[in-house]
Amino acid sequence: MSSSPQIIGAVEIGTSKVTAVIGEYTGRELAIIGHGECQSRGVTKGMVWDYKAASECTHSALEIAERDAGEKVDTVFLAQTGAHLEGFYNEASVNVMGSDNVIGEEDIRMVCNLARSKELPSGRMIVHHIRRPFVVDGQLVPTAPENLSARKLGVGYWTVHGEEQRLADTIHVIKGFNMEVSELVVSSLASGHVVTTAEERQHGVLAIDIGAGTTDYVLYGNGVPLITGVLAVGGSHLTNDLSVGLRLTEGQAEKLKIQYGRAEVRCRDKTDKVWLDGNFAIGDRQFPRHSIEKITSARVREIFEIVKDKLGANFSGQECRAGVVLTGGTAKLPDIAESAASVFQVPVHLGDPPVSIVGELRDPGTTTAIGTLYYGIYSRSDRGVMRRKKSSLFGGLMNLFSN
Repeated sequence: MSSSPQIIGAVEIGTSKVTAVIGEYTGRELAIIGHGECQSRGVTKGMVWDYKAASECTHSALEIAERDAGEKVDTVFLAQTGAHLEGFYNEASVNVMGSDNVIGEEDIRMVCNLARSKELPSGRMIVHHIRRPFVVDGQLVPTAPENLSARKLGVGYWTVHGEEQRLADTIHVIKGFNMEVSELVVSSLASGHVVTTAEERQHGVLAIDIGAGTTDYVLYGNGVPLITGVLAVGGSHLTNDLSVGLRLTEGQAEKLKIQYGRAEVRCRDKTDKVWLDGNFAIGDRQFPRHSIEKITSARVREIFEIVKDKLGANFSGQECRAGVVLTGGTAKLPDIAESAASVFQVPVHLGDPPVSIVGELRDPGTTTAIGTLYYGIYSRSDRGVMRRKKSSLFGGLMNLFSN
């Protein structure tokens, strides 16, 4: 690792906005020195459908972040979400080769390669191999097992993969700005990394990031991610429900959601009404507060129920002792922690970023971008592979996922 500070960025191309952050990494500490945002266009649920529009807003966010930082960046970590992302678990075990039954580097390499060797369908590409703790003669070992005495060594990987073309589309947006994508980071891992503590991850914790178009989640146990997932449902669906149910435009529905939406129904007086604008101008109307809360709370509860259903037997209150942590723009909805607690039956709280993050960057809506930078830098630093990669688009994709 170079002793001179490294300037590197992170980008989240979301459904409602594009967020770019720039950090200065000294090899020990990371400081956020630049931040830029732009309303998203040409992107829905993590998928680019209008390259030109997506590029323009992404480039605007990066330019704002560079001006804010007073620095230029030529490489970024790029957050990935979308329903095209999927995951599977695969494990393997080997007999320790040495006659003295001491685990060596070759044993570790062999078992890891076997656990990661499951083939993907055509058109799919690996984004992350997430290693579970090693198993040494049936016992979990949280650290590298080299030099331990044992007869059998096992390990498992949760592998996240996505559509090659979808991944290429987002990378192409960044490369159009004459920047390289240093690494792709699954959004759930990014946000989970900064809103949960090492202690929580050890005890078991579920992090849920509810954005505008998607909901990303990651379940931790024994200090590592056990399972990740993405739902193509988010805060924009609350807005759409209000728009349909109350016969409003999307803009009007969004305004009502922000001002009066709740994740639990608190209003018991069905005659209690609120104004859309409150200026008594032509077109200003009143709506029952109870109806607004009923619509938004129903969709929020559905999101949590789907996440719980997707986790299935992987989630249990006994194994998730640190409870649930919520983040993302929709996590600002009042009573959302109470709604999640009623579904998961464990303690729930809103996630906080690291104490070094100050001002507007502490907003839950920036968690994924900040987490992408933190996760990208520290995870690669831990593996000793913090390096810049130069390559063509598809060559770069293959290199990015080869580690």
